[in-house]
Amino acid sequence: MSGPAPERLAAYGLFAALLASAGLPIYIHAPKFYVDEYGVSLTALGAALFGLRLLDVIQDPLLGRLSERLRNHRGLAVTIGCLVIAVAMVGLFAIEPHFTPVIWFTITLTLVFSSFSFLTICFYAQGVAKADAIPGKGHLRLARWRETGALLGVCVAAVAPVVLGAVMDAPFAGFAVGFAVLSGAAVVAMRREWVRADVPDGTGFGTVLGDSVARRLLLIALLNAAPVAVSSTLFLFYVESALDAPGFEGPLLLVFFLSAAAAAPIWGMIAERFGVRHVLLGAMVLAIGAFGGAFFLGSGDLWPFALICVGSGAAMGADLTLLPALFAARMATISPSAAEGFGLWSFVSKFTLALAAVILLPALELAGFAGGAGSENPEEAIDLLKLMYAGVPCVLKLVAIYLLWRTPMKEETS
Repeated sequence: MSGPAPERLAAYGLFAALLASAGLPIYIHAPKFYVDEYGVSLTALGAALFGLRLLDVIQDPLLGRLSERLRNHRGLAVTIGCLVIAVAMVGLFAIEPHFTPVIWFTITLTLVFSSFSFLTICFYAQGVAKADAIPGKGHLRLARWRETGALLGVCVAAVAPVVLGAVMDAPFAGFAVGFAVLSGAAVVAMRREWVRADVPDGTGFGTVLGDSVARRLLLIALLNAAPVAVSSTLFLFYVESALDAPGFEGPLLLVFFLSAAAAAPIWGMIAERFGVRHVLLGAMVLAIGAFGGAFFLGSGDLWPFALICVGSGAAMGADLTLLPALFAARMATISPSAAEGFGLWSFVSKFTLALAAVILLPALELAGFAGGAGSENPEEAIDLLKLMYAGVPCVLKLVAIYLLWRTPMKEETS
């Protein structure tokens, strides 16, 4: 990677890794962990996750305003946020529930998600000011560091419990402690970055929602994040039950996320030459081809699915790198403080994960699906699992492609 002050950009990569570890991996591991360890039903977990996202309807925009008000004290606010998310993660995975597991799940996850939202908003808002200070195509250069760090964080967090399970009796407790250590390291690495940005005060949500391009990008983000939400929610169940390959979840997750991490900087470099929108459209087409293939797989098809993981992972690398860069560049134009804009962005990104959980998990349970190695599932339930994992993302990607293609915008990522 190129760019000035690489050691400072590396700090953004480390902080992004922290945030990413508290994002998709939680949706991958937490539901299955509470099903296997405490016998919580899929319907109850889906309802809890969706309820948390309803809270975000109010919370995330308000956290955007709070981030803007604390702009002069962002370093302290971020430090407190990192402490809260670290303690909450330990409570979620490393401490036996002191009362009904689903309530414990909801409370600890509320703290994780609330801290995650606030930290994400602060981080991306600060990134807008940082990118403006980088010569050349600053938003793309920062995005390469930031999103590559995020994807590496996802890689480690996604497979850590599986790997730790081979060497310790409580792998999820080890994961939670490791996350707490990473929180401290990220605070130290970014301690000099939380400076007051020389930009106007926040312009409010009206400016963001009143801009047609920003609105369209938020809608595209909603549709484009949904396939990732679907695949993340169902990945472990798909490998265990549709492929009949319990024990291979960890290696396949690693293939998926390493492919995304390896592809992210490459997508960024290609986009600098050929334009963000055109490259992003190509990546979306790749995702459809990859997800579509998963529908036709069955028991024992590990190698074909590994290839699908490579393709879909690479496509996700573009999604997570280029779309935020487009939105950040737009915010730099219409709302330089960016905090309110990324409050909306945070809500959109997380809402898709909860929507997937509240629809998909109860539907599988109604079809007679039961998680856990050795569970006997009816053929109809496995077919529904494959349709949800492979078919739903393809349809959503097609709609996102159409909207991005129809969105008039100039390349604003310089």
